[in-house]
Amino acid sequence: MSEQQTEETAYRVVLNGEEQYSIWWAGRVLPAGWHAEGTEGTREECLARINEVWTDMRPLSLRLRMDEAAV
Repeated sequence: MSEQQTEETAYRVVLNGEEQYSIWWAGRVLPAGWHAEGTEGTREECLARINEVWTDMRPLSLRLRMDEAAV
């Protein structure tokens, strides 16, 4: 197992402008377009947080267009 894959690796929950979630290594610079959501922990803890808060998988732009079309 590599250092990046150990159970002790700290992760953070990240979010992009389309309100899509992912996890990223806590000690690494975030990729362009992503920001930290505020949760850090094990991979399992971060994935549990995403499962809790990401209830609508549609990108933000699609949700907004669909809301506008419904009016």
